[in-house]
Amino acid sequence: MSYHQAGPCRPEDAVCQYAGSKRRFRGPASALAKPYVACVGGDETFGRFVETPFPAVLEARLGETCANFGSLFCGVEAISRDQGLLDLINRSQLCVLQAPCVSYQSNRFYRVHSRRNDRFLEPMQDLVDLYPEEDFTEVHFVRHLLGKLHAKSDARFDLIAQELRAGWVRNLQSLLGRIVPPVALLCLRVQRDHAHEQELISVEDAMIDQLRPNCAGVIQRAVCVAGESDELEDMLFGTLQVPIAAHMIGPSAHRAIADAVLPVLLDLN
Repeated sequence: MSYHQAGPCRPEDAVCQYAGSKRRFRGPASALAKPYVACVGGDETFGRFVETPFPAVLEARLGETCANFGSLFCGVEAISRDQGLLDLINRSQLCVLQAPCVSYQSNRFYRVHSRRNDRFLEPMQDLVDLYPEEDFTEVHFVRHLLGKLHAKSDARFDLIAQELRAGWVRNLQSLLGRIVPPVALLCLRVQRDHAHEQELISVEDAMIDQLRPNCAGVIQRAVCVAGESDELEDMLFGTLQVPIAAHMIGPSAHRAIADAVLPVLLDLN
């Protein structure tokens, strides 16, 4: 059921906005008059290139609204700085929060865009001092930056990893402290087909353990991208989007996530 078009196509264009927030979330917009579950996160929660992302699967199985507040390129800063989104979360009865990417956050080494947290804006002086031989003027994305630094294969990268992991825990603890309803933290480990495409700075079990006191439940799940699970034919994308779609999770991964999340939500209801 792939769409082979040159431009963007459904569901990529199926976005919506809610009053009070500037972010574009996965559409169509949910009716929020009745009690609902808030599903918050990045690309996987949004369900890029899939017709039925896991919040929609959960909604069908629960029989109640599961609002998809997933948005693309979203890190912890994009969530915590959006008061409108926090208001939407705090009006819900339960929240499923996808653990954000560790590298998509400003820190003492670099600054990211406030809404598109995948965008590298500028190096901080600590990074310039740590890598005096590097020119950062042509770097525009966090993944490019970290790949460039990791290729040096020296101990300096460990300092950045330590800073990002510690900051991630602090920022998530702060965010969780501002969320009123019970939170089920969804920690996805996305498995890709090549080792060099894996996250350079992943979420470690010790980091999750530090967040457990702030959560009503924690769900950990490993999922494969569509390029590895041979699900590209079951996804919606344009011809020029094939390489991107291959790096996104497919329909079966979304169903597996819903399978893992559903028992936790039933216990919390």
